[in-house]
Amino acid sequence: MGPAVAGQSVVTAAARNRCPWCGDDPTYVAYHDHEWGVPEHDDCALFEKLVLDGFQAGLSWIIVLRKRDNFRRAFDGFAPEKIARWNKRKVESLMKDAGIVRNRAKIEATIGNARSFLAVREQHGGFDRYLWGFTDGGTIVNRWRSMKELPAETKESRAMSKDLQQRGFRFVGPTICYAFMQAVGMVNDHLIDCFRHRELAPKR
Repeated sequence: MGPAVAGQSVVTAAARNRCPWCGDDPTYVAYHDHEWGVPEHDDCALFEKLVLDGFQAGLSWIIVLRKRDNFRRAFDGFAPEKIARWNKRKVESLMKDAGIVRNRAKIEATIGNARSFLAVREQHGGFDRYLWGFTDGGTIVNRWRSMKELPAETKESRAMSKDLQQRGFRFVGPTICYAFMQAVGMVNDHLIDCFRHRELAPKR
């Protein structure tokens, strides 16, 4: 995860205008500057982000973000083929791991989601192809001026949520799906005065 930054700016970090949600926490700023909104097309990276967004439900994203390396270690690198074979012993082991978010329902859902992921990949020839179909293969570029304008969900995230749930995925409600779409660049929701909005906008 963490693709290369598109179009690095020569402006110093201190002088950059950013979306206010990242504040000045170094971990959050780095995530905002280098990952959030960058189009992601790697199947396993998409699966990882979908799972982590599910773990975010009811929590702050920064909590999950700070535990991401622990999640990667505990979750077998988010390899769906491995997770799909997890058993009860593995679940109990994860419930004792203080480095992750210990939520039994979400851990068990991850196993089912991995199996559903494999089915989708086989049917559609790729998880990437399937997911990006909800935005016709491209990024929806918004032009929000304030955080108050950002929606919690959209018709695209509702369609994604409904289809994922029909395929057996859990913890993929329309709000989670929209957060996921923002994170993987299916939507550019950087505010228009944020330096990343311009850098991530499709080149004319």
